[in-house]
Amino acid sequence: QVQLVESGGGLVQPEGSLRLSCATSGSIFGDATGGWYRQAPGKQRELVATITVGERTNYADSVKGRFAISRDNGWNTLYLQMNSLKPEDTAVYYCNLKHGNGRYDDWGPGTQVTVSS
Repeated sequence: QVQLVESGGGLVQPEGSLRLSCATSGSIFGDATGGWYRQAPGKQRELVATITVGERTNYADSVKGRFAISRDNGWNTLYLQMNSLKPEDTAVYYCNLKHGNGRYDDWGPGTQVTVSS
């Protein structure tokens, strides 16, 4: 029901910063929860952060204090600000939108983030 497209990925040095954006389009039904996930080579996809309609946020322990999720008022864009990046943050990052009382679970195609010297 919603199309998501990530942008802002790229190559960054350790301790550097990067901001990912996720543009949304389509119909959102009811309250929504936005999120960022990531998948590193050879590993399972993992939750990075979520944000609710009330702007309550949750973070994986591995990124607490370093990453921040946010959105605009109309759910047009989701953001992930990433600071103090580490090589272990290297992954494909995906944005996600859950809505419609659990009926819909929409995903973007992902954007590559590489943290390396």
